[in-house]
Amino acid sequence: MTTVRLWPPSFSAAIFDFDGTLAETWHLWRRVDEIFFSSRGLEFDEDASVMLATLGFAAGAQWCVERYRLKDEVSDIVDEWNRLGAALYETEVRLRPGAEGYLRALRAAGIPLALATTNDPHVLGAMRHVDVCDLFDEVVCGREVARGKDHPDIYLEAARRLGARPEGCAVFEDILAGTLSAHRAGMRAVAVRSEDPRQPWGELAREADAAIEGWEGLAG
Repeated sequence: MTTVRLWPPSFSAAIFDFDGTLAETWHLWRRVDEIFFSSRGLEFDEDASVMLATLGFAAGAQWCVERYRLKDEVSDIVDEWNRLGAALYETEVRLRPGAEGYLRALRAAGIPLALATTNDPHVLGAMRHVDVCDLFDEVVCGREVARGKDHPDIYLEAARRLGARPEGCAVFEDILAGTLSAHRAGMRAVAVRSEDPRQPWGELAREADAAIEGWEGLAG
């Protein structure tokens, strides 16, 4: 395990997850999942909800079609999730306390920042209270890479766009799959505790190079 110093930063570039990490949104996506399952006469599946957070929209929709033998087109499911998610994100999503301050402190210190999220640009763009394009040098969404966060694709693409070497990057994540993939990409990983009761915090903190409970006070 390699030590990650958060301030002053010991890394030359930083890659951030959004949902759960920078914003507490698990309850919003749970509502989307509950609506999705209910509208098809299916019982809500907690394990599926966790899987979808890892896979992202298109791969998650394909997984649902195969697992539940749905007649829906993958593109129609993605459009449905986008519509439901955007409606909730528009007014309800705000950054966690201290998150914006830390992001801006890193940029002021010359650290380039990327957002790496399985979320969709349509949903991110619907937010009234968070402007990701103002906060990050690059934004990489799940649909722009071949595989979900159970693979390192999105983190490597984020590093590529920042012009950063993987070994110089720190990845901030709240899911175990993302933390493990960041390590496979040759990056350091910082586990971020979220309010999601499904988060395996003990295991996540052990696997990461550093672990934080929140964002306040990180920049001194």
